[in-house]
Amino acid sequence: MLIQTVRGPVAMQDFGFCHSHEHLFLAPGQPSSLNPALCLDDYDQSVEELLLFQSCGGRAIVDAQPLGCGRIEAWLLEASIRTDTHIVASTGFHKLSFYRDDHWIRKYEQDRLFDLFVHELTEGMFLRTDLDEPNSCMTAKAGVIKTAMDEERMNDPDKRWFHAAAYAAIHTGAPILCHIESYTQAETLVNMYLELGVPAGQIIICHLDRKLDHLAMHRKLGEMGVYLEYDTIARYKYHSDEEEARLIRQMMDWGLEKRVLLGLDTTRERMKSYGGKIGLDYISRHFIPLLKHNGVSNEHIRLMMTDNPANAFALKASKPISAN
Repeated sequence: MLIQTVRGPVAMQDFGFCHSHEHLFLAPGQPSSLNPALCLDDYDQSVEELLLFQSCGGRAIVDAQPLGCGRIEAWLLEASIRTDTHIVASTGFHKLSFYRDDHWIRKYEQDRLFDLFVHELTEGMFLRTDLDEPNSCMTAKAGVIKTAMDEERMNDPDKRWFHAAAYAAIHTGAPILCHIESYTQAETLVNMYLELGVPAGQIIICHLDRKLDHLAMHRKLGEMGVYLEYDTIARYKYHSDEEEARLIRQMMDWGLEKRVLLGLDTTRERMKSYGGKIGLDYISRHFIPLLKHNGVSNEHIRLMMTDNPANAFALKASKPISAN
C-alpha cells in the first residue's frame, strides 16, 4: 500500500516520523475572520517551522485544511519540495461556519461533492476554491478526506457532505480525517460511516482527547478499529500534558497502541516561526520524554509516530461506486 502525498505516492516504510494533524498554511478569509489564529499566510515562516520539525527527526505531516476555506495547495507542494518533507493534503470539507453563506460548498448536491472529492484524490487538487467554484487544478493530489462534525451538523438532517465523503473513501480507498467536538458526535459519525460501508480502519477521529471524562468511549472506538488522533498536547485550556500522557498510557495498557496517532493541530499561536510558544518540535523535544516518564515504551512511541500513521494514511483497496 502507498500513501498519497503532494509529490506523489510514498511507500509505507519510507513515510517516517509523522504528525498526523497539522495546518501548515491558512490563507486569510472566513476562518481567520472568526479566529485570527487561523491564519498562516507567510510561506517562509511556515517553511522555517517545517525545518524545525525536521531538525528533531520529523519526516511527514498531514495537513488537515480542506478545500474552500484557506487551503493553499500550491504552497503545500512548494514547501514539500523545498524541505523534502512528505506532506499529505486534504480534500473534503470543514465546519460550514468556515465558509461564506454564499460559498459553493453549501450548494453542491451529494453527487457533485463526491465527484469533486474523487477528482482531488485521483487527478489533482483544485485551485483558489475559497472564492471560485472548482475549475482549474494542479497535478498534486490530496491523500485524505477531511470531514467536520459540530453541533450544527449534528442537528441538521442534511448529511450530503458526509455521505459524499464516505462514498469517495470507499471509491478511492482514501482515509477520512474527522473533526469532532464531543463524544456523541464522534460516536454518531463513526456509526454513520460504518453503516455506509466505510471500513473502520479508514476512519480517523480527531480531538477526542479534548475531554478526558469518558475514557470508555476512547476504548470503545479504539476496539472498533477506528484510529484516534490525539492533538490536545500543550493545550492547557483543556488539560495538562501530564493528563494527556496518562490517557495515552491507559490506551497502551488496554492494548490499543495500534489505534493512536499524535499531532499538534497547529495554529498561528502555536507556531514558533509566527511568534508562538509551542512549535512543531514540541512533541519530539518535550512530550515524548514525558510519555517515557509515564511508562510509554520506545516501541509504543514508534507505533504512534511512525507505523500507525503509515497504516492509517495508506490508500486501502478501492471499490468503485457512484455517489448515490
